[in-house]
Amino acid sequence: MQAIIVGCGRVGVMLAHLLEHDGHHVTVIDKQPTAFRNLGAGFRGRMIGGFGFDRDTLRDAGIERADAFAAVTSGDNSNFIAATVARDAFRVPIVVARIYDPQREQIYRRLGIRTISSTAWGAHKIKRLMLNSELHGTQELGNGEVQVMEGRVSSLVAGRKVRDLAYDGAVNVFAILREGRAFVPAPGVVLEEGDILHLSVAADAVDKVEGLIR
Repeated sequence: MQAIIVGCGRVGVMLAHLLEHDGHHVTVIDKQPTAFRNLGAGFRGRMIGGFGFDRDTLRDAGIERADAFAAVTSGDNSNFIAATVARDAFRVPIVVARIYDPQREQIYRRLGIRTISSTAWGAHKIKRLMLNSELHGTQELGNGEVQVMEGRVSSLVAGRKVRDLAYDGAVNVFAILREGRAFVPAPGVVLEEGDILHLSVAADAVDKVEGLIR
């Protein structure tokens, strides 16, 4: 895969090394050439100085051959503009933008840009840890409207039935892993302590299912 990353901060550097470790060809763009020092001497990809939304810079980075594009600078607007240019002007198949402001993230998602808000994600993760929640997200579908989640059944939840976790059609237990074996549960299946639940959850029902699991 040919991947382009805009932003050579901590996220950009880690992402570049992860992709390169998996055998992908990586190009990193940053407006500050000194930022490339963060990549270290072992980085084998390309480094392009310039703005990630400048079309000439993007062409120099090989965007016309790119399979994936990620904008992870510290500026929400810059990331959104860069992602929009990559998607609309150069038709890159996979485009992702890191957004700090959760409200902007929702706006950008409605405009069709795949986004991840490290602020919102981090706050929800910390909240679950503080509440000792047994539930965590594993994947987002679409633009985040549906979360695929995984949760361990505690002694407080054991004995309840799968149907007890249903909530207004927004929560679905689609698989249970029990003693190393997975199965698709019927609504009347009784939950056992240690079961690993795999659920699809509407984004606005995550808090509700956390309460049900607890």
